[in-house]
Amino acid sequence: AAWNLKTRALTEMVYVDEIDMDQEGIAEIILDENAIAQVARPGTSLKLPGTGQGGGPSPAVRPVTQSGRPITGFVRPSTQSGRPRTMEQAIRTPRTALTARPLTSASGGYVRPGTASMITNPDGPFINLSRLNLTKYAQKPKLAKALFEYIFHHENDIKNALDLAALATEYAQFKDWWWKVQIGKCYYRLGLYREAEKQFKSALKQQDMVDTILYLAKVYLRLDQPVTALNLFKQGLERFPGEVTLICGIARIYEEMNNISSAAEYYKDVLKQDNTHVEAIACIGSNHFYSDQPEIALRFYRRLLQMGVYNSQLFNNLGLCCFYAQQYDMTLSSFERALFLAENEEETADVWYNLGHVAVGIGDLNLAYQCFKLTLVNNNDCAEAYNNLAVLEMRKGHTEQARALLQTASSLAPHMYEPHFNVAILSEKVGDLQRSYTAAQKSEEAFPGHVDTQQLMKQLKEHFAML
Repeated sequence: AAWNLKTRALTEMVYVDEIDMDQEGIAEIILDENAIAQVARPGTSLKLPGTGQGGGPSPAVRPVTQSGRPITGFVRPSTQSGRPRTMEQAIRTPRTALTARPLTSASGGYVRPGTASMITNPDGPFINLSRLNLTKYAQKPKLAKALFEYIFHHENDIKNALDLAALATEYAQFKDWWWKVQIGKCYYRLGLYREAEKQFKSALKQQDMVDTILYLAKVYLRLDQPVTALNLFKQGLERFPGEVTLICGIARIYEEMNNISSAAEYYKDVLKQDNTHVEAIACIGSNHFYSDQPEIALRFYRRLLQMGVYNSQLFNNLGLCCFYAQQYDMTLSSFERALFLAENEEETADVWYNLGHVAVGIGDLNLAYQCFKLTLVNNNDCAEAYNNLAVLEMRKGHTEQARALLQTASSLAPHMYEPHFNVAILSEKVGDLQRSYTAAQKSEEAFPGHVDTQQLMKQLKEHFAML
């Protein structure tokens, strides 16, 4: 588990390009059961979480991921699966926890996550799947279940696993709910979500299980039907009162839909049932931090420390909370411990980035400059650091260096509004009104509610009207 808390991480939005479709393309979408509506109703889609009515925080206050969802206090791979817009982003996104993982990398986590006890022999594989008579093993229920788990989890051979499950459930005369769940898992992995939904629903009719409800909710989330998933979880809570996984599932969906207030309430309900639930504590602490309550967030992160969580992300968050709570004696020591515990360059870059903000806060701009430089040494794709370095260069009067850094930041992360807005301000000062207007338009697209951008656009339109 990992937490990522940045004081100034920036907005990432995904936009749907206009597509000209012929009649064949339209027919294909109509016949595709897994097709998702291009324009969803407000508050019913995870693709446009900002359309909800939950009164979520502004992207300028709480950073969001590439798919437009607010950053949670707890990194969950299943919620980081937004589709990037370009191939460059698809290649780059798996290396950072703050952006959405591309769908093409999702299968990488499934490859051989299984047991270390099933070590393959040096002479060949543990089991040669191509020579197995699946029909014979399907007639032995106890052996078939163990064999399915091996094929599905260890070998990651979904086709053979599905064949075995289909033969076994046929042998069981379609009365064994366990095999229906396994067939649903295979369909889900293959991207056949409607078929998986049918299997999970059939299994629930035979045997009411929490795991089956969770799998069915995953199908609905992948189909971009969060309201249906919420109703499913709430129906499950009626049959399994106080079940932590179901309450946590509701909180996650509300958080992804930018309904932070409802998510916080459900995370508190999770803590009422299990007061050592790390994810709930981390998410509530993150919510308090971004709500300008660092003292309360500090209490939650200290609770995690008391529970034995000991990693770089936690000390990074403790350092930020101490700084904003004006407990300066603990700030630098927490960041030192975070640097010591960092396991990779991305974590080190995050710590140096936040140290740069601490330096800006105390007015030591030379130290801030060095910290942002060290951020780029550890992570050359950190667009936020490029943006902040450009601001420091501008303060020194180095206009060309600032422009080059801002262009790098906007090319690395076109979803961020800060680099575009800074380019607009810089261009307006030197008299390049056309470039300033173009950059201001991009900033407004990334963050429509940014007041400074709106004022700049108004000024530029007045200039153009005078011309």
